[in-house]
Amino acid sequence: MQTVLVTGATGCVGSTLAIALARSGCQVRIFRRPSSRTEILEGIPCTEFTGDICDESLLRSAMEGCDIVYHAAAVVTFARGARDEQHRVNVLGTRAVVKACLEAGARTLIHVSSVSAIGYPETGKSADEETPLDRSTARRYKLSKILAEDEVREGLARGLRAVIVNPSVIMGERDIRVHAGQLIRDIKKGRIPFYVDGGMNIVYVGDVARGMMRAAEMGRSGERYILAGENMTHREIFFRVADLIGGRRPLGKLPLPALRAAARIIESISRLVGVPPHFTMDMAAVAGRYNWYSSAKAEKELGFTKTSFDEAILAAYRWYGEHGMLK
Repeated sequence: MQTVLVTGATGCVGSTLAIALARSGCQVRIFRRPSSRTEILEGIPCTEFTGDICDESLLRSAMEGCDIVYHAAAVVTFARGARDEQHRVNVLGTRAVVKACLEAGARTLIHVSSVSAIGYPETGKSADEETPLDRSTARRYKLSKILAEDEVREGLARGLRAVIVNPSVIMGERDIRVHAGQLIRDIKKGRIPFYVDGGMNIVYVGDVARGMMRAAEMGRSGERYILAGENMTHREIFFRVADLIGGRRPLGKLPLPALRAAARIIESISRLVGVPPHFTMDMAAVAGRYNWYSSAKAEKELGFTKTSFDEAILAAYRWYGEHGMLK
């Protein structure tokens, strides 16, 4: 029986992974913040370690005797006001995890990065793990994921066995903090009147969890693997979601300059009322791109498989409805 540690286990990816690991017969430990909500892990046998992700001493204790450490803890936001905390958790937290893995003798680290740490593809093409990245254009969340990967590579240089996975936009159950799933709630309520050029790739959270487990078993140390779903235009995504859940289709296409102006207004209002913005200037800056990615490497080396877009959306929608999160 393997003993595994999951950081960020109260988030969408971490909780889905922890449940899958427990069901596979692993002895699961989780590392979480004292303030984390834990209801999505109820009934799952696990040992809890509570503290700060930068606490190296506590991390070492949690990792003692572990075969695999899955590092999924991260601050996922594009809000400007979260920059310092995002750097502390995403970058310095990863540094602490890497150091603790080396000192505790953990056999393998699986680091959850993001396609944000990979270069943008050319229009009409899909990026892969080798697509060049221009670091000079990276800000906030994207930069934090790039720097976190640097910390993992520092560990590799010191003898750590580590594999990096790069999921695209994640959709599915247990999205308790409502990240990508906000799209579903907004379309259901008719709050997206327009779409813009460009596109994105959405992957089902269950596929990401299985991909991480495969990466621990079959992944090559030092390699990164994109875990991606279907590449679709924004128009295709918004229209398809609306049709699937009985929401409202956008009325038409919005020019990108108008979108960026709207993002400035949204951020200003959010700062005034003290709530995180649903849409930011950073998001608007890349909104017109075709953020498409290929998971061919993960399919070939890990046996990664994709759940259909429709199934991923409906799984998330049902979960939101069952937990009163569509109101």
